[in-house]
Amino acid sequence: MADASTDILIIGAGAVGLAIARKAALSGRDVILVETNESFGMETSSRNSEVIHAGIYYPEDSLKGQLCVKGALAMYEFCNARGITTKNYGKLIVATDDSQIQGLESLKDKGERNQVPGLEIVAGQALSEKEPYLKAVAALHSPLTGVVDSHGYMAQLEAEAENAGAIIAYQSRFQSAVKTAHGYDVVIDGQGEEMTLSCRHIINAAGHGSFQVSHKIDAMDAASIPPHYMAKGQYFTTTKKAPFSHLIYPMPSGGGLGIHLTIDTQGGARFGPDIQWVDEMDYSVNPADRDKFYQLISSYWPDLEPEDLVPAWAGVRPKIYDNGKVFQDFTIHQQHDHGAEGVIALYAIDSPGLTSSLALADHVMGLEQIQ
Repeated sequence: MADASTDILIIGAGAVGLAIARKAALSGRDVILVETNESFGMETSSRNSEVIHAGIYYPEDSLKGQLCVKGALAMYEFCNARGITTKNYGKLIVATDDSQIQGLESLKDKGERNQVPGLEIVAGQALSEKEPYLKAVAALHSPLTGVVDSHGYMAQLEAEAENAGAIIAYQSRFQSAVKTAHGYDVVIDGQGEEMTLSCRHIINAAGHGSFQVSHKIDAMDAASIPPHYMAKGQYFTTTKKAPFSHLIYPMPSGGGLGIHLTIDTQGGARFGPDIQWVDEMDYSVNPADRDKFYQLISSYWPDLEPEDLVPAWAGVRPKIYDNGKVFQDFTIHQQHDHGAEGVIALYAIDSPGLTSSLALADHVMGLEQIQ
């Protein structure tokens, strides 16, 4: 016999899991969210640039293309209404030589297909007036791009979910789920004590753990579960005040957006991420990679010196492909994908997952399987 029951069990309290819990609870559903760590967002959601992305880079028929702009607009509205800090700096994607200008045109076209507002290619005097210290022949200006206090944002999602009736259990690890006539019996390990929870629906939003979670749901077709790869990204900060008022991005390459300069909500500059394919979770930063960062950053900020760079932190992004040559969309599997009635599994929710979290919650809770 089950120790407790709920309508929806959500696994994973990153930004996306919290947003789904809030959306579900506000719609009147009974929700329990379980998280292995002692607090929310302790993995992918807190180890990133905190950028509110505009939606420029993604194919228009992709979930990323559809949800990033919606998510960015929703995040600004959500945070501004609640006093959570956002800074709408805008972004410049820079061409450092003439050979890259065609790439800027392609990005502008792709962004406009995704209905990204206000995109404009600037060059010459207009670019110099925007950023006098920037070395570039042209740049794509995105006025929607900004940054957010991600901790404050997730704390607000948590509070609103709980205020709407959701139960959030930290230090609680999903162990297994067995199909029943009315849903699933799920075993949860809460700090060494096991309990059985009966639920109608399971939403697997466990980030890096989502692959393992799916393998522990007995009704799931194991062949449907994608492989799990990990892309580590390092960040450096600087002791030097950056002379820029916009976020500065190089042309994207190698499965990422390039080592870019972002400005945090306090005005400090940071650089990253790079991309390294790793076999285990590793949050260390290699000081020897300073030279690599310097070479790339100095291409658009020539006044930077190597000794200005200081190792900061690293994050690891969940991937379903082991290289940067294949576009990786948000991957959301339903019953017709995996055979498990009442289960929604989210894989590879990397950038722009934070930006898209409110839109992802709307999308997931709008799926027929969760009704």
